[in-house]
Amino acid sequence: MTFVTLLGFGLLLAVAGTAGEDHDREIKQWRSERVSRLTAPDGWLSLIGLHFLDPGESTVGSAPDNQVVLAGGPAHVGVVTVAASGAVRLLVTPGVAVMVNGEAVLSADLGDGRSSRLVTAVCGTVSFHVIDRGGKKALRVKDSGAERRSRFAGIDNFPTDPQWRIEADWVAFDRPHEVPIKNILGQESKALVLGQAVFTREGRTITLLPIQEAPDEPLFFIISDLTSGGATYGAARFLYADPPTAGKVMLDFNRAINPPCAFTPFATCPLPPKENQMPIAVTAGEKNYRGAHE
Repeated sequence: MTFVTLLGFGLLLAVAGTAGEDHDREIKQWRSERVSRLTAPDGWLSLIGLHFLDPGESTVGSAPDNQVVLAGGPAHVGVVTVAASGAVRLLVTPGVAVMVNGEAVLSADLGDGRSSRLVTAVCGTVSFHVIDRGGKKALRVKDSGAERRSRFAGIDNFPTDPQWRIEADWVAFDRPHEVPIKNILGQESKALVLGQAVFTREGRTITLLPIQEAPDEPLFFIISDLTSGGATYGAARFLYADPPTAGKVMLDFNRAINPPCAFTPFATCPLPPKENQMPIAVTAGEKNYRGAHE
């Protein structure tokens, strides 16, 4: 082997090493930001309740005589009313301090849970807003002082591996597909899928369907694999990717994350469609959470 050949080979190794180091730093920074979001005062670890509402009026508060008993907050917050239209309104108990959008209120429209803009009622460290699951309205309740948040055990990850950063082919559909997605409650909804990511791993062709509402939005993959229920959370993991470019999409499984359900029993996480139940072991991304779940 000539000196020039050796020099060229050494330069290739140096470039590859630099790329690997850059990727490792990028993943470490991304994981740090992920933990910051998860442990924020209003992050998933602050969840203390999920209460489905009956049509009509329901009293809400931490006292046991309420129809909706919260795990924290004032004894009697007020009354929530679910209208026939699905809109939810809160009437506050006199003398109880409730803030909505930074202002003290005696009553407030909390929306129907379908809009991306949440209307959150705050009383002390406790807050709640309306969500919609299969047409049913529920109060999602958070507490910045939640024990699950204060006892966060950290996130365990597989070692960063650049070989799990895979450039997949993007196969756009002629027309959008509606794919049924179930959640852990057994409810089913339709998700819009504009195409599929295809790659080869361990001699197998893997095809994954992402949820994507519009061509310029990130791809959202709900996946499982042969580590699910063992080294990783059993129900699913989530993976986000940038929109495809020039027929390619970058899938970095080092960024595969646990769904909120891995950290709290009060989330309603989607489950992977059959197409995304991968017949290989994805030894990258987040491992099973070792902290308290229940």
